[in-house]
Amino acid sequence: MPDISYQAQPPLEFIPPALDPLFLRVVQLVLPNWIRWKTAINHIEADNVEVLVDLYRQFQEGKIRFMLAFRHPKTEDPFALGYLLYHILPKVARQGGIALQRPIHAHFIYDRGIPLWAGSHVGWIISHLGATPIQRGKADWTGLRSARDLFVNGRFPMAAAPEGATNGLSEIVNPLEPGIAQMGFWCAEDLQKDKRDEQVFIVPVGIRYSYVAAPWDAIADLLTELEATIGMSSSSSSATFDSLYPRLMSVSEHLLSLMEEFYKRFYHRKLPVCEGGKDANELFAARLQAVLDVVLQVAEDYFDLQAKGNFNDRCRRVEQAGWNYIFREEFKNIKALSAVEKALGDRVAEEANLRMWHMRLVENLVAVTGKYVREKPTAERFAETTVLLWNVVTQITGRNPFRTPNLGKQNVKITIGEPLSISERYPTYKASRQGARQAVADLTKDLQQRLEGLVLKDD
Repeated sequence: MPDISYQAQPPLEFIPPALDPLFLRVVQLVLPNWIRWKTAINHIEADNVEVLVDLYRQFQEGKIRFMLAFRHPKTEDPFALGYLLYHILPKVARQGGIALQRPIHAHFIYDRGIPLWAGSHVGWIISHLGATPIQRGKADWTGLRSARDLFVNGRFPMAAAPEGATNGLSEIVNPLEPGIAQMGFWCAEDLQKDKRDEQVFIVPVGIRYSYVAAPWDAIADLLTELEATIGMSSSSSSATFDSLYPRLMSVSEHLLSLMEEFYKRFYHRKLPVCEGGKDANELFAARLQAVLDVVLQVAEDYFDLQAKGNFNDRCRRVEQAGWNYIFREEFKNIKALSAVEKALGDRVAEEANLRMWHMRLVENLVAVTGKYVREKPTAERFAETTVLLWNVVTQITGRNPFRTPNLGKQNVKITIGEPLSISERYPTYKASRQGARQAVADLTKDLQQRLEGLVLKDD
């Protein structure tokens, strides 16, 4: 992610959903061609679409409310889901003799930070498609109220990524954030208060990418680029897994060693000595986890944050702390500030950006296990891991991280999972505070297992 700003600014404003039916229709019409021209997606298919057709039928009949909880390996996921809703689902409905009302759509929940790095025009587009933003890492009550109201009263079902961010890996599901489960119970609670009898569901949706043709030559070229960038001599080899894997490991090891030395020397961090005798992949994974912990500590110490939760939780808190330093209440009226006050605010904003840079490194590596490629040596896993390394190197060197290498055309497989009933769990949720916490935790765990099961099902 590029720097958001080097200057202190007024607080982030909420971008209200402002669905424009005409604009939605235009997007629905142009989306297939846009995907073909602007992405590496070659073909999109879906399984168990009949389940989703029935859910939309019941939704339109006023019997249920539901949220699509989708896997989020890549930034292209919303386009694939849009194609599912706008083109695949209506076709399957027609084939089954089910007449759904048009348009078929969903209110997406998105990260408020997206328009900061993707451009304000993106915020306008998503808003006019009826999406609603939430700031991650804090209790964004305005954003939560908007999402909560749409879940109960919106014209369409909801859609959100419970992982909270992309991880670049089709076959690893990041730990889920509990917010999706909580919203489900809030929806059930609000319906009960309004004396409405709709049932509430969370629907897991798997998304998986595969290459039309194994891109070994493109992977070899990308490894050559990485070797040159990190100061290694390029060892040209045939473009096969067995010849490329040692190069991938060498690049990974060298990059990890550079990061270890960087944080020990310039940030005075002590790294634990990893036990000998481990498998090479296990040793690499242990070293990587130790480095990621240290990298986050550098940012957390500056923002005076406690290192609580998993890496994803810690990244979100660092991100929000950085935003709080950049987008500040006292800068609502910048003209009233003196030149010195403004300059000091800008200096703080610049430092916050620099500290958030460390967190971005962790974001790119948080899902790396050290064994992802070796345990299943497919071109897809090899390519995903190589691209993650490219992302880290690009982040370090300050180049544009949004020009992700296109290694070849890909097919997308979307799988609709069995819905999880919120309504059946609601009595436990409303019984007590402890019951509510346990119900949210149990639902989050079950959703995690369902999404992971969809990955295995695709296998």
